Amino acid sequence: MKTYTGKTLREMYLGFFEKRGHKIIPSASLIPENDPTVLFTTAGMHPLVPYLLGEKHPAGKRLCDVQKCVRTGDIDDVGDERHCTFFEMLGNWSLGDYFKEEMIPWSYEFLTGEDYLHIPSDKLAVTVFGGDDTLPCDTESAELWEKAGIKKENIYFMPRENNWWGPAGLTGPCGTDTEMFVIRKPKCSPTCNPDCNCGAFLEIWNDVFMRFNKQADGSFTELSQKNVDTGMGLERALCVLNGKSSVYETDIFENAIKVISSLTGKEYGENEETTKAFRVLLDHCRTATFMLGDEKGIVPSNTDQGYILRRIIRRAVRFGRKIDLPEGSLTKISEAFIEYYQDVYPELKINAQKIADELLKEEAKFTKTLQQGLKEFEKCLNGIERKNAFMSQKDPAYIPEKSIGGKQAFHLYDTYGFPVEITAEMAKERGFSVDMDGYKSAFEEHQSKSKAGSEQKFACGLADHKEATTALHTATHLLHSALKKVCSPDVQQKGSNITEERLRFDFNLPQPMTAEQIKQVEDLVNEQIQKDIPVVMKEITLEEAKAEGFTGLFESKYGEVVKTYTIGDFSKEICGGPHVESTGKLGKFKIQKEQSCGSGLRRIKAVLE
Repeated sequence: MKTYTGKTLREMYLGFFEKRGHKIIPSASLIPENDPTVLFTTAGMHPLVPYLLGEKHPAGKRLCDVQKCVRTGDIDDVGDERHCTFFEMLGNWSLGDYFKEEMIPWSYEFLTGEDYLHIPSDKLAVTVFGGDDTLPCDTESAELWEKAGIKKENIYFMPRENNWWGPAGLTGPCGTDTEMFVIRKPKCSPTCNPDCNCGAFLEIWNDVFMRFNKQADGSFTELSQKNVDTGMGLERALCVLNGKSSVYETDIFENAIKVISSLTGKEYGENEETTKAFRVLLDHCRTATFMLGDEKGIVPSNTDQGYILRRIIRRAVRFGRKIDLPEGSLTKISEAFIEYYQDVYPELKINAQKIADELLKEEAKFTKTLQQGLKEFEKCLNGIERKNAFMSQKDPAYIPEKSIGGKQAFHLYDTYGFPVEITAEMAKERGFSVDMDGYKSAFEEHQSKSKAGSEQKFACGLADHKEATTALHTATHLLHSALKKVCSPDVQQKGSNITEERLRFDFNLPQPMTAEQIKQVEDLVNEQIQKDIPVVMKEITLEEAKAEGFTGLFESKYGEVVKTYTIGDFSKEICGGPHVESTGKLGKFKIQKEQSCGSGLRRIKAVLE
């Protein structure tokens, strides 16, 4: 059987679609630019939302890429055969160009072709949307699959929960999809289908036919164009194609596994507990490496993306202790991933020192209190057990307590740096739970800034191109230029987040801004607003943009042709938009807060009144 590596699959996929008129675009940052609906880029389509909604993409209507993604909803499940927090998504898009008639035959060709994945057609099954009260059954896709070569008995009509995709956030582009599965063994029963968890079917690819835009009130409107959005998870595909039982048994993790073995004297697969610890270390070190190496400068903190990063690093430390991983070893595991990915994601090599420094710093910080915290955790459980024993003797009908109090969980977080999710996971291992409501109450009482579970906290933002968010986005251009003029020409944007109410702008600066500097920045921005300067867009090559002095915030994400926005002689930036027509539409700019958001990083929150 042919062996597939991450490199060969990436090149094969991109080459297939390049031959069919697609432009290869680079991966965007892990931090969605000006999209407050989620903390991380969770799918390949996420950075392309404006173009799926109808905005013109500089590279054209046919695109393909390999997008780095992070999904954090399953952190506690990492350690099994298939869950990963970081993954690469192979994808291709039609922005109002081709639709089902082209995409389904191409999908079949890539899956079965001798020069491509070469999967026998009788080993493939597909699902299509089975219809409901709002939309009819997608018989068109089923007919196209059968015509391409899929057996009729291997085409399954499924409900909306199986064959509807999107949006990536709370609102945005979405539609019915068709999913492709490899048949790995005989069905467990006559009614067995790809939704069964018996292991007979394993998904390998997904074609989404986007025709709708979900609104904030839950309703759907027709998009101005019909789009195709596909997604093939690279890790999952490698696992299937190489006949492996786990995503961790592919070439991606090979060298990192050797590093962990050499450091611990343990072997991957020697027993269940050791294997789980290896997988947690592999996944979390890889994810932390990509977060720290990202062009938008994520660092561990108690809020938003930084909180998630801190949580996975500390979870890795805890599982490393289970297999005697020496202190300070996360950097060595990280180096194996930097070496593996450096040609595909050069930012990792560029930021290698920062990655190592932050990993060492966070690991040392947690290790210092870990032993004490574990003793406190044991003391807490022992106290509950003693109480249970005492009460059971007094009253045989007494129901033993099996929950750690919210204040105790908060104490473990506040004093020993245990994210509450780690406390909950340790408690679960011992048959206990955590009083999360009590924890949240204690949390609020102490006015903590932590945003545990914050992936659900945002209302919809710029992805909708609403007037308020478009204005605030334009204001970030003026703010960026003003900061350069007032604070330092070396100031660079390190991230932003926009809701309908306010903008949040992160930038590098080694010290806090003075009250005078904040006032100067405000005045400069308002001066440009009062001048009612036109916002001029033009498409030029990246090289031309550099030569003309445009600011490129995160150059690795740009293609050959870029959109540039000029605001008089005050601001020149490469950006995906959208923007207002002139600055006079912005209103009055007001800075509400200037604060630290990490080592050497500052954050401004501002509004337009």
